[in-house]
Amino acid sequence: MRITQLDTVLTNAGLRNYLFVQLTTDTGLTGLGEASLEWQERAVECLLQDWVAEQVIGADPHDVATLAANMIRDQYQGGPTILTAISSVEVACWDLIGKANGRPVHELLGGQARESLPAYANGWYGGAVTPADYAERALHVVRRGYRAMKFDPFGVAWKEMTAGEMREAESIVAAVRHAVGDDVELMIEVHGRLSTACAIEMGRRLAPYRPAWYEEPVSPWDLDSLAPVHKALPFPLATGERLYMLEEFERLTTLRACEFVQPDLAHCGGLSVGRQIAALAAARGQRVAPHCSIGPVALCAAVHFGWATPNVAIQENFADYDVPWRDALVRGWNPCRNGQYLLPEGPGLGIELDQAVCAAHPPLKNPFPSLWDNRWLEEFTKAGAKD
Repeated sequence: MRITQLDTVLTNAGLRNYLFVQLTTDTGLTGLGEASLEWQERAVECLLQDWVAEQVIGADPHDVATLAANMIRDQYQGGPTILTAISSVEVACWDLIGKANGRPVHELLGGQARESLPAYANGWYGGAVTPADYAERALHVVRRGYRAMKFDPFGVAWKEMTAGEMREAESIVAAVRHAVGDDVELMIEVHGRLSTACAIEMGRRLAPYRPAWYEEPVSPWDLDSLAPVHKALPFPLATGERLYMLEEFERLTTLRACEFVQPDLAHCGGLSVGRQIAALAAARGQRVAPHCSIGPVALCAAVHFGWATPNVAIQENFADYDVPWRDALVRGWNPCRNGQYLLPEGPGLGIELDQAVCAAHPPLKNPFPSLWDNRWLEEFTKAGAKD
């Protein structure tokens, strides 16, 4: 079996564009991957067509680990754009291998390693302004069956926060905790906004609300600054979604400055590299919570990975708070029930792209404002969250 063609499909899902990749083989099988990179999809598409296609056409998808490793080596510069392009075809190769052998991807990755795979909700707080708004939306999440949720209560903070801004962020977290009770996990997202000192002070204010983790409290590229935050606070830290090279994850795990390592499998090299990251974390007693804020193909791959990886703690889910047509972009996909992921069935990823639905939602230019622009609070998921 040899890869004969690489095609890309760019479509819109409200405040995001999703870029899907399809590999075709000389046997007629097609494999699906996702190359969405938050508002940089055109750049990734160019790399896929101008460089990646040349590397994969003629290759046997069964050689997926070597193929991906060689592309990571040969691309020379590193970084999110090229690593996302490589990750997409790596996942598509796993899909092809599964289809060729009649087995789901999670079986190829080692088989079912758990009895259940919990989800945590994200995207649910779009449009919330006041603590009462956050609390009302949080109750909706619980009614869907989720026992964990993530949110960013920090507005457009950057490095430092005034006493009033800290009180406001604390009041949002307090309102959510009061609304959902003590048994629901709250993941506090910081998006790398704060200085070390401010992250510590803000974290101490949040300690009474028992965060399940404090995510990216400082710049994700300043790993040394994680250590003092970790030492100062009585609850876990999480980071890693904006790391791309295996060497970066090796350093992160060696520092032991977080409890949860968060590779994004759509950006860090794919499932083969994800397995190596999980092994690094496991050797140091850390758990993995893969980041996934993009589309249904990337999420499907992450779910297969989670079912097969013992130290995956939980898997992020935007799907219930995305646009209504999100799941229709692919066929065969019904991932989550009552805050738990279903074990995927069918060969490969178990999904197929619906070209007609994708074509019905053409991509938009710059669909999302900056996280440091007040519009993000007003517009986040406003384009059509599911009821």
